[in-house]
Amino acid sequence: MAADQGLPLYNTVARQTSAVLIRSYSTSFGLASRLLDARTRKQIETIYALVRLADEIVDGVPAAARVPRAEIGTLLDELETDTERALRTGYSVNLVVHAFALTAGETGIGTELTRPFFASMRADLDQMEHTEDSFNEYVYGSAEVVGLMCLQCFLQGVPLPDDHAKQLREGAQRLGAAFQKVNFLRDLAQDFEALGRSYFPGITVAAFSEADKHRILDGIDADLLVSGAAVARLPANCRAAVVLAQDLFAELARRLRSTPAEELRTTRVRVPNPVKARIAARAFLTRKAAVPRTQQPGGGKPGSRFPGSQNERQP
Repeated sequence: MAADQGLPLYNTVARQTSAVLIRSYSTSFGLASRLLDARTRKQIETIYALVRLADEIVDGVPAAARVPRAEIGTLLDELETDTERALRTGYSVNLVVHAFALTAGETGIGTELTRPFFASMRADLDQMEHTEDSFNEYVYGSAEVVGLMCLQCFLQGVPLPDDHAKQLREGAQRLGAAFQKVNFLRDLAQDFEALGRSYFPGITVAAFSEADKHRILDGIDADLLVSGAAVARLPANCRAAVVLAQDLFAELARRLRSTPAEELRTTRVRVPNPVKARIAARAFLTRKAAVPRTQQPGGGKPGSRFPGSQNERQP
């Protein structure tokens, strides 16, 4: 096969590989991504596929495959090195990395976003507890930069005044932070028991209280209210998809708020499929209307609907 024929096919297979990977891990992602236009959907899939690949390295897949613990960090380092090489050259033998590099080349994603991400993933290998500073740094790298990557896909080719772009960047970061905190709260017991991690500063599973729960959810609501102000700035062709993703996690936050803290020590809260379907139907109507609505985020406090995307575990 001629080289000029081989590269387009390789690019297609790389993108298809990313799509299969992320859809296999997350039905919620597949639900929201259907509301994106085809180009943006393919780009977002490549971002989340790389995120998932790195996440699985630090969350136990190599360990389950009996890779020696001392070599797991090397695997993550090699993935980052490969990613940076692909950003420079536009090519990788790793199909997921190659697909991500295609998206990065189209949208301008660079090492200013990938390096903080890999730094946070690296922290998961040996940092079991966090201070306030290390927690904020971890959330920025593991979640906020992912929101910023997605935002660059949403805004590709869309000229914006500087103040609008600034508002959207802040909204993407705060929404990413909210999603990550919801995941941490929902997976509180699992992260501690299976991985030995305690993300929230000063909080342990054994002593987790109602006050702790509500304080965390109040912080999540504050993030969501800030990000809500940015929704009108999003292009219409991506607004409904991020509204759906937001609504799924806002519903999860509401369910976490109504679940006793003692129960969260042992139970993983989910959004039932029929509720997901209703939320999806509502988001579809939003897509048709292309008009943002108001909502009440996790704590039941009035707030604006907001966009976002995040290193996602299923609601």
